[in-house]
Amino acid sequence: MVVEPKASTVLVVDDEKLFLDFLTAIVDQEHSVLKATNGEEALDIARKSNPDLILLDIRMPGMDGYDVLRALKSDPITTDIPVIFVTASSSADDEVNGLAVGAVDYITKPLVPIVVTARVNAHLEIKNQRDFLRKLATLDGLTGIPNRRAFDDALAMEWRRSQRNKTSLSLAMIDIDHFKPFNDSYGHLEGDDCLKRFSDSLRKCLHRPGDLFARYGGEEFVCLMPDTDIKGAKDVAEKMRKAVEWLDIPHDTSPGSDVLTASFGLATTIAGSNKDVDNLNDLIARADLALYQAKEQGRNCIVLDGNPPI
Repeated sequence: MVVEPKASTVLVVDDEKLFLDFLTAIVDQEHSVLKATNGEEALDIARKSNPDLILLDIRMPGMDGYDVLRALKSDPITTDIPVIFVTASSSADDEVNGLAVGAVDYITKPLVPIVVTARVNAHLEIKNQRDFLRKLATLDGLTGIPNRRAFDDALAMEWRRSQRNKTSLSLAMIDIDHFKPFNDSYGHLEGDDCLKRFSDSLRKCLHRPGDLFARYGGEEFVCLMPDTDIKGAKDVAEKMRKAVEWLDIPHDTSPGSDVLTASFGLATTIAGSNKDVDNLNDLIARADLALYQAKEQGRNCIVLDGNPPI
């Protein structure tokens, strides 16, 4: 028998094992469950696993629920995770304070399983609808891949992650070679089809969930590669460069090749550790400069941050 994976993940946080186990048993009927017994552990799990919903006890030693929720809301990685407070207090002030800090709902103990299930499912449905609308707003209408807005958001998040974890962050700026002559010669319908095939082919070169391939604008694309050093970024870029050639899209008006090709500019850094790449805009600028140099040096090649073609 095939067991269908559970659609949503809920993080349950309570310092009392009895309540933690009881709440877990309720939620586990329909959803995957992560557990934490204190605020620090909850924040760590939330940042690493990005659950769809958090059930958070208010009264805990050390960081209480209010402190945890403030920390969640202050971190771009976790700020959009809905949080339901769970508490033994029925005080109206507590409920008002919780909602003011950013909780989406408030469940009081003793827990009634049918009520917990209904509220959890209701807020997961709201989140799913919100995520769907957000996804539509961050997809390119022609190619179906992430758009500039999605890239900007992802880069900001990965920059902070690189800064916090001291891990490499790589960026490739990619441009279809001589695309304007292609459009002029073959027509806009063929040009649109070319962009779709190009995007689909390069998107398939990425296999890690954290990597992002997006349309930057026109015939220019970007590839964001977290936790990737320059060797790894070069390998991905070369795989993409070959994938473009293997599409074998005729380009009779190109002065350099009889098929469609692309140029790549790469930049890599550990956020905050390189005086020449002080912020994420510097990373974009260096990748863009490398792309310009790839065009100047013959196109259909990869240039790393101002070095000769790779």
